[in-house]
Order: sequence, then C-alpha cells, then structure tokens
Amino acid sequence: MTEDSCADRLYFAPAKVPELLNPIVLAYMGDAVYEIFIRQHMISMPNHRPNHLHQQSTKFVSAKAQARALDHIMPQLTEEEADIVRRGRNAKSGSTPKNTDVIVYRRSTAFECLIGYLYYKHRHERLEELMRLTLEV
Repeated sequence: MTEDSCADRLYFAPAKVPELLNPIVLAYMGDAVYEIFIRQHMISMPNHRPNHLHQQSTKFVSAKAQARALDHIMPQLTEEEADIVRRGRNAKSGSTPKNTDVIVYRRSTAFECLIGYLYYKHRHERLEELMRLTLEV
C-alpha cells in the first residue's frame, strides 16, 4: 500500500464545500489539524517526556497563543484568507470561554477557522507555510 492511498483512506470530505461550512465547523477541524502539527513538532524535538511535551505544546495551542499566532501571520494573508479570518472572528459559538476573555477567544477561533478552511481546500503547502510561521511567535 502506498502512503498516498493510506492518506486518502483517512480523509472524509465535508458535506459542503468549505466556503459554505459554518466558521465554527471550520474552527473545529482547524483546532485538530493545528494540534497534530504542534504535536509532530514537539516530537521532532529531543525531549520526549510526556509532561514536557504537554507543557511545550500548550505554549502553541492555547487561545492566547493562537491569537498571538494570528497576529503574527495576518500580514502574510491573502484577501481570501483574511475574509475567512473575519468570518471566524465574528462567528457565534454558543459557548463562553473559561480561561480567557472573549476577544482573545474570538481571535483564536478565527485562527482555527483559517486552518480548517485551508485544510478542506487542500491547500496543504500554504497551510504548512502559515503554521510554520506560528512556530516563530
């Protein structure tokens, strides 16, 4: 079995085109995609103690960290990507954040929305480029 066929089996296309998906749905997927990216990054480093992995990952995947990451990549975004960020930022999630303020929470949701959108658009090179930029924050 080739690597491509395995990856294809692990993918389920969304029920709608990405442009029509609710921004909260895009953020839901974006959260998972970004979490995997960060975990892979952490495992590429030499220290694999579980507590260390978790502590270091949290520096990237918390709402505050994702809001900072969004600020860092905003100048690099295309008009289309900036529109997706606006949709994500303005989306109503129906829940309130527990450990951060609403503004930070909405910016982190916007970041996750963009990640989910690029994932579902199969723009993997662009997705990787932007996610790698977040490692600089």
